[in-house]
Amino acid sequence: MKHIQEKFWASADWVLLEIIPPKNIEKSPKPMEALFIGFCGAEKSFNPIELFIDGAFTDYMSLEIVGDSGTVHFYIRTMKKYRHLVEAHLYAQYPDVEIVEVPDYVNDVPRVIPNSQWDIWSSDLGFSKDNAYPIRTYQKFEESVTGKMIDPLAGLIEAMGKLGPNQKLWLQWIIQPTKTSWAEKEGKKLAEKLKGRTKENENLLKMILSDLIDVFSNLFKALSEPIDFSQEAKKEEQPLEFRLSPGERDVLKAVEENLGKPQFYVRPRYAYVGRRENYDKGVGINAFFGAIRQFSDENLNALKPNTTKTTAYHIFIESRLRYLQRKQLRRYRDRSMDGEGGLLVMSSEELATVFHLPDMNVLAPSLTRVETKRGGAPSNLPIE
Repeated sequence: MKHIQEKFWASADWVLLEIIPPKNIEKSPKPMEALFIGFCGAEKSFNPIELFIDGAFTDYMSLEIVGDSGTVHFYIRTMKKYRHLVEAHLYAQYPDVEIVEVPDYVNDVPRVIPNSQWDIWSSDLGFSKDNAYPIRTYQKFEESVTGKMIDPLAGLIEAMGKLGPNQKLWLQWIIQPTKTSWAEKEGKKLAEKLKGRTKENENLLKMILSDLIDVFSNLFKALSEPIDFSQEAKKEEQPLEFRLSPGERDVLKAVEENLGKPQFYVRPRYAYVGRRENYDKGVGINAFFGAIRQFSDENLNALKPNTTKTTAYHIFIESRLRYLQRKQLRRYRDRSMDGEGGLLVMSSEELATVFHLPDMNVLAPSLTRVETKRGGAPSNLPIE
């Protein structure tokens, strides 16, 4: 299956688009949701021949933020057939944005790393809790006093802008639309559990034992006097607002609101690549993970590195480390959905939080922006 899927995917034509935001954006990340909702049209069903003979699977695209020697760039890597979709939705929401087709930046570094001159540290990102729990989204980044929103990407852009020469920090969010049944089947299970409507660890054996105990406990009583079945009726269930604490109600509300939005399978992957002479893990790793902690909510969910991180311990450290580093670099180059651990599931609101065009309050000089405002020619311009 892996072989035929790679063959199917190799036949696709790809394009890398750089998204250059204008200087005076005064919008929240919400308009970016329109792009993700539009991409939901890529989800479709396949017949057995397409699945097991052709290796077909649902299309995906990659949302990428790149720090390169102190400058920050936004990219979307998509199949050519979706280029017009991306451009239409972005121009509709951000009329002054500039979208340019560019060469793939991953080709700026050697294909085999680590080597004598280059080093790499990489990891996929995972959730600390179940997929149905949302991370802290842009709606929670509002000041209580002024009502002004703090851009969720401000800290990440600043961290990427601190990189020195020949240092690169890559972040990609590979997204694929889910089937509508995911929220109905998987997500609703958690919501029902939070409401207390499902019993944990209940199985057939426990149900049989419970019935047998009930029968024998009433057997001798039935020989001497009639049983009043009205007394055996279950107690009326308390209303939900009395069974849950205020914090539990807030969590349940956040989960149900998150499940009501379009959902995507997501493979987030991060890599810090640079030349050895000024390779600084304090900036490239610690500062990065410090910046993404602002998406964490201790009552809901948080992003963290998973088991793919390029770290080895105990025996054969050097050889195992080189293997992990080269495997992660290959996956990043290919924008592969492969990786240890399952795929994350994120809503359109969560994706808009982690990938959107920064507003005008993000003053980082490292962020590339459109220098001049575009405009059409006057309709009364004399033409000979």
